[in-house]
Amino acid sequence: MELEILRSPVRFLRHMLGALPQERALLEFESWWETEGRSISDATDRAGTPWLRMFDRGGRRVDEVLFAPEYWRALRHGYRAGVVWRAFEEESLLTCALLDYITCFYDPGLTCPYVISLATAVALDQHGSEALKARFLPHLLCKDDRVWQGATWMTEIKGGSDLGANVETVARPAGDRWLLTGDKYFASNAGADLAVVAARPEGAPHNVRGLALFLLPRRRENGELNYTIRRLKDKTATRSVPTGEIELRDSEAWLLGSREHGVHLILEVLNLSRATNSVGSAAIAQRALAEAAGFAQQRIAFGKPVLQHPLLRKQFDEHVETLQDAFALGWESVVRLNEVWREKMPYSDRYRLFRLIAHLAKYWTSDVAPDIARWAMEVHGALGVLAEFPVERWFREAMVLTIWEGTCHRQILDGLEVMERKGAHRLLFDHLRATADPSGLEDMRRSVEAHLALPQAQREAGAEEMFRDLAMFMARAVRHAAVPVGV
Repeated sequence: MELEILRSPVRFLRHMLGALPQERALLEFESWWETEGRSISDATDRAGTPWLRMFDRGGRRVDEVLFAPEYWRALRHGYRAGVVWRAFEEESLLTCALLDYITCFYDPGLTCPYVISLATAVALDQHGSEALKARFLPHLLCKDDRVWQGATWMTEIKGGSDLGANVETVARPAGDRWLLTGDKYFASNAGADLAVVAARPEGAPHNVRGLALFLLPRRRENGELNYTIRRLKDKTATRSVPTGEIELRDSEAWLLGSREHGVHLILEVLNLSRATNSVGSAAIAQRALAEAAGFAQQRIAFGKPVLQHPLLRKQFDEHVETLQDAFALGWESVVRLNEVWREKMPYSDRYRLFRLIAHLAKYWTSDVAPDIARWAMEVHGALGVLAEFPVERWFREAMVLTIWEGTCHRQILDGLEVMERKGAHRLLFDHLRATADPSGLEDMRRSVEAHLALPQAQREAGAEEMFRDLAMFMARAVRHAAVPVGV
């Protein structure tokens, strides 16, 4: 692959997908990042954790997140470009996902508020009452700087993998709304105007079936703050999204959907983010490879550029192949999401297929990106670990994406669940039948079926090898059968 393709997210997307929707808008977006956004992103990363102004000079609680003015210009540029509103205007998530890919190539932290704002808008549109949608949705779909930001706050101090046991936020009815009390410990986009929040209605069972999903605005109807920010986290990366601890104290909220289906609505929100996280990991891997190749072209060792030495060149070519496989799998999860993002319960087989693909993609791409970023640091030698040069940042950024929306471990277990309970692996093999090598597909089918027939403890303990093999097999199959996104 030509280095110039690696240096440009749009050129890479065109290389992988052919014709792109809204290509002019994508090129303009990339051009803005090259001329303005890069320097803003670098400065934001160097500055570290944003500040939190908790009180104004009159002693009133304001909880204002403080960034440099340039940061807000970068953030709002993406909203104006359409990272949220295009999904509803175009009735498709594809352009939004491409904008997110470009953003993540330059600044993975900014991708987070874009994706969770979209997830908030989708959850509201899918499951909110007509009155709620009329009141709040236009703010999220604004095309100018008045746009509201969304957030998805599920996780508490005990962790996010076992939401049924660990969510302690309680919701009690209060007329046409609910009052939420609890603490959200890992709350990305702290300060958002609107959030979807997991909570447990009073008296509900202390398991996943007892959870419900609520819509919670930043301000009460009387204009007062509806939640407060205890503090902002000092993170290793993704510093352009403020992550904090949110305190809910009788905070006004509205139920989305039905109480009985709350856990399914929560998973809808998470799975949308998982698909976009997958292509985001590929974008980080592309950026790390671009940095490594650019350096290796100009670094002279033993009389020639290090990229021309056979061993390093072979490693580079292998990583480029892995990048393309990872992107293909991540993009497949987005395409399948695009088919089902308007579905409601009871879910179709297409939705169950998407679920498995999303778990495979999130697992494998978020494992690939840190590996490629680590290699890119190695190419730089001692310079690779210095904060003054760009490559170490992409390893830090990649490691955050392995955690967001569920670790690799969580994706394996959730993928096993949808195979065991819903037979999603059989749907996957049917899906791949037209494109995958028949003998390879049959071998993979037998391997997966044999693994699922093992005793439960053995099945779980040995699941990663099976899951990795399945993810890699699928990545290669869909890569070589890719359909241009513009078609």
